[in-house]
Amino acid sequence: MGINIVREIDNMVKIKNVIISVSNKDNLDDFVGGLLNVIPDITIYSTGGTFEYLKGIVDDRKRLIQISEYTKQPETQGGLVKTLDFKVYLGILTERYNPYHEEDLKRTGSVRFDMVVVNLYPFEKVISKDGSTIEEARANIDIGGPTMIRAAAKNYLRVAVVVDPNDYESIIQKLIKGNGALTLKDRFELAKKAFYRTAEYDKWISEYLAMKSEKDLVCYNFVDQK
Repeated sequence: MGINIVREIDNMVKIKNVIISVSNKDNLDDFVGGLLNVIPDITIYSTGGTFEYLKGIVDDRKRLIQISEYTKQPETQGGLVKTLDFKVYLGILTERYNPYHEEDLKRTGSVRFDMVVVNLYPFEKVISKDGSTIEEARANIDIGGPTMIRAAAKNYLRVAVVVDPNDYESIIQKLIKGNGALTLKDRFELAKKAFYRTAEYDKWISEYLAMKSEKDLVCYNFVDQK
C-alpha cells in the first residue's frame, strides 16, 4: 500500500473529542474550564491521574471518559501501558475525506479525535536531582506521550496538538474567536512546537544514557533465572 497524499482538508476544524493526558497539571483547571465554556458538548478522554484530577473539574460525567473504558483495555500496573491502542491512534491519524478511514472508524466503533493535550514524564527534572539513579531515569522515559504527540502533530491537517501549558490561554482565545474551531495555521504552528518538544525530549535521554556506564547499573539486583 502506498503513502496517502492528502489534497482535501478543512481549514476550520471544530473541536469535539479531546485526549488529555498530562504530567504537568499547571493551568489545567482554567484550560479545561475554558474548553467546557466554549464547547459545551465537548467530550474529554483521559488517563490515570489526569482522569482522577479532571473528575473534580468536569461535572457532567458524559463529558469525561476514561481511555481504558473507551478501549476496553485496563491500564497496565504503574501506568506502563495506557494509550498505546489501535482505537486511540485510529482516532488521531484518520484523514477526514478518506472513505477507507471512515469505514475503519465505523468498523471499530472509534471516535475521531480533534485535539491531543499531552505533556511528558519529567525526565529532565528527575535526572537533575542529586542522587538520582539510572533506574529512576529509565522509569521516567515516557513512551505513550511522545507517540501520541507525534501522531497528532503528523495529522495537523485535522488535529491540534498541545504540549505546553503556557499555550492554554491563547488556544482558548482562538477557540472563542473560531466558535469552537481552530484554523490550519493554528494546528500547523502547534505541530511545529510538538515535534520540537519530542526531539528535545529524546535528546535529553540519549545524552543522559551516553554519559552512563556499567558502574551506574549497581542499582539493580541480579536474579538468576531457573
